[in-house]
Amino acid sequence: MNPKPSYTIDVQVETRFVPDQSKPHDNRYVFAYTVTLHNAGDVPARLLTRHWVITDANGKVEEVRGEGVVGEQPWMRPGDRYQYSSGAVLDTAVGTMQGSYQMLADDGTRFDAPIAPFTLSIPRTLH
Repeated sequence: MNPKPSYTIDVQVETRFVPDQSKPHDNRYVFAYTVTLHNAGDVPARLLTRHWVITDANGKVEEVRGEGVVGEQPWMRPGDRYQYSSGAVLDTAVGTMQGSYQMLADDGTRFDAPIAPFTLSIPRTLH
């Protein structure tokens, strides 16, 4: 009997504040984030859709769903990495994002790759 295949996509996120696109006096805070996906499972898989939950410091929640990421639906063999950058605009200087990618393995299995919550915040200024 063959062992059950592993469906694992590791997701790492790095964020940064984009001051030249932000207008704090207008409650507009722009953040960029770079996501690195790593197929840590043993079956090739394609990223079909994304689901983000974005929450600002006022508790305002925005859900974003869509096909692929940055116009692509990357297919990753075991061990492959895929990286992309995108952005988010908040009404507050701090917020969080989390969600999941919906994946389709080559064997027909659908599974989710969770995106752990991460913080978007302007750099702290030291006085």
